[in-house]
Amino acid sequence: MLTDEMKRQRKTTCAELLKHYEEEGEEFIQRIVTGDESWVHHYDPESKRQSMEYRHKSSPSPRKFKAVASARKVMLTVFWDSDGIVHIEFLKQGNTFNLERYISTLRKLSVRLKRVRPTKHAILHHDNDREHTSRQTEEALHKMNFVVIPHPSYSPNIGPSDF
Repeated sequence: MLTDEMKRQRKTTCAELLKHYEEEGEEFIQRIVTGDESWVHHYDPESKRQSMEYRHKSSPSPRKFKAVASARKVMLTVFWDSDGIVHIEFLKQGNTFNLERYISTLRKLSVRLKRVRPTKHAILHHDNDREHTSRQTEEALHKMNFVVIPHPSYSPNIGPSDF
């Protein structure tokens, strides 16, 4: 159940975004860089020896006696805009996703954006995870000159992505 304050905040956020769109049009949409994290399965389906074998396109695939996928979950952080993926990063196994890690990722994203989208002044859109909304993150985003689209609280139905 949303309180009246939450409803007001949601309406204000939506009105601000519509105002920007009315003023800038498609340029506003093209400047938005969306980011999110998700756990994904990582597979190594072929052994090194199998990948070195030469096979013709029409030849049958080699038979494996025991097919065991080396599946493990890894954290994927991805940022994209209307032109495609801008930055992608996998969290190495054994590491944890925390505030310092997220700020480090944002620094890498900032450098990458300057290289691949130099003419755009990016607007960042991410959800309200603790790492995304902490004071340290907000300070780091301010230092990197990121503008952040406010994400309405308690809005799981409008998450930034569902990749």
